[in-house]
Amino acid sequence: MSAATVTPVASGTRLKSVLQWIALHVFAIAAVLFFVLPFVFVALTAVMSDQQSLTSELWPDPFVWHNLVDVWHTPGFATWWRNTLIYAVFGTTLTLLSSIPVAYALACFRFRGRNVAMMAVIATMMLPPQVAIIPLYLVWSKDLGLTGTLWPLIIPMAFGDAFSIFLLRQFMLTVPREYLEAAKVDGCSDLQILLRVVIPMVRPAIAAVGLFQFFYCWNDYFGPQIYTSENPAAWTLSYGLQSFKSAHHTNWNLTMAATLLVMAPVIIIFFLAQKAFIEGVALTGVKG
Repeated sequence: MSAATVTPVASGTRLKSVLQWIALHVFAIAAVLFFVLPFVFVALTAVMSDQQSLTSELWPDPFVWHNLVDVWHTPGFATWWRNTLIYAVFGTTLTLLSSIPVAYALACFRFRGRNVAMMAVIATMMLPPQVAIIPLYLVWSKDLGLTGTLWPLIIPMAFGDAFSIFLLRQFMLTVPREYLEAAKVDGCSDLQILLRVVIPMVRPAIAAVGLFQFFYCWNDYFGPQIYTSENPAAWTLSYGLQSFKSAHHTNWNLTMAATLLVMAPVIIIFFLAQKAFIEGVALTGVKG
């Protein structure tokens, strides 16, 4: 009687576990396909012929790899790629150099008005860039005469980024204060503590912030549209791609090839730094 009662319960539990496993994996597969299929479509269309790209066929026949070369040799494309790389590298570097000390001060120093300063940083994250774009444009255009260049995009990053400061500060709050106090006892200055103790312990967060900022600069369309539109030699890939699409609106294979060349560096960098990126995001808690 007891065995007959237990067996159906155990069987029902196993069946429930199997159904949960199936449901979870079906959902995961569907989510993967939802994100991957658009990239597959772009990649396959990029190596189709001009005629085939206008049909409903999904598999290239034959593979026209020369499309990628043709796009790269399109007048201006290599310049857009170079400008985007300059913008992303310098923007990311300046953001880290300016945001790390501010985050360190807000996380590890005790001073009057610290919470107010943190609230001000968070408040700037809620301010849309479109709100201040007109006065900023007038400053860069009339006062400084730097429109038509990349400087209006790069220089502001030397003064910190609210999101980067917030993310780094939250991670630095997890650093045990005993380490900081021990370093002070050993005679380290605040700068030495930052360089020798804090930064090595928050490398995952720095990697995550660096990748976030690099991806933002690489994909930024609004800024280049406002400040560089008057000078094609200063265009970035995001803005230049729109011009390329307008000039090749009937050549979907070339448009997709250009899109693939724009996406490829970001995808490659993400997979190479995936471990550090995920670790930095996962370990950055909301504390304090």
